Amino acid sequence: MFEHYQSGGDERWGRPIGTVAHRADTRHEVRSITKSIVGLLYGMALADGKVPPLDAPVVAAFPEYADLAMDAARQRIRVADVLTMTMGLDWNEDLPYSDPRNSEIAMERSADRYRYVLERPVVADPGTVWRYSGGATALLGRLISQGTGESLDAFARSHLFNPLGIDDVEWVPGRNGEPAAASGLRLRAPDLARVGQLLLQRGQWEGRNIVPAEWVAALLTPRVQAFGGMTFGYHWYLAHPREGGGMTTLAIGWGGQRLVVVPSLDLVYVVFMGNYRRPLMAQLHAVLAVQGAIHGAFR
Repeated sequence: MFEHYQSGGDERWGRPIGTVAHRADTRHEVRSITKSIVGLLYGMALADGKVPPLDAPVVAAFPEYADLAMDAARQRIRVADVLTMTMGLDWNEDLPYSDPRNSEIAMERSADRYRYVLERPVVADPGTVWRYSGGATALLGRLISQGTGESLDAFARSHLFNPLGIDDVEWVPGRNGEPAAASGLRLRAPDLARVGQLLLQRGQWEGRNIVPAEWVAALLTPRVQAFGGMTFGYHWYLAHPREGGGMTTLAIGWGGQRLVVVPSLDLVYVVFMGNYRRPLMAQLHAVLAVQGAIHGAFR
């Protein structure tokens, strides 16, 4: 095992907290890696029969929005389409997160984040077009909390984090007081690596089955083209190296956050960076340089 830490800036759900002397016991903003954790949690709740099955119409799980359920096009959106971010709804997170027109920001500022997502105009056939969406993750988080009777963060602690020995977690609430499912987690690097190791071990941890192996396989099955040559499973990214070798699994967060699992190398690694305010290409240049150095060490 190799670890390296240094001082640098960090944030708490988008709010700068200054320069931090990062160490192994320091929590760090993981941003949209949170989405992949929610994808993992959904399968755990599904195995317990607590959440709707993959082929269920998602709007049917929100009876309070009976008016939306009357729309035939909206009725065709399945839970599987939410997990793959192929709901077919109008959604734009390409704008800066400082821009109130960014769909995730608009969702958080709305009176009802779940209605905001579900009432977006249908612009594509569900299941056909990938569109990055924090709204999709918000819906999954709500289904988990509704079905289990626990808050999303409480369910995560009792079913995932505690069994992995992770006892220092912060899940920042959104404006409605509920955990921000799309981006609110703050974790220590070694703890996030444990989640990666859990995937590497197909859901097993110290002889105990934490996540059904069938769900791990489902998470990591390529289902739709995403960006940068990667495909997307159930809230996890999948990459096939050009030089050959096995598939790489990634959870990706804004600002240079990465959880990477490379089964062919028996490798799990975490990268934390504080480049939240830098342009996207500058973020990518920095994190890909680190990833290239890590992978290069195994050639």
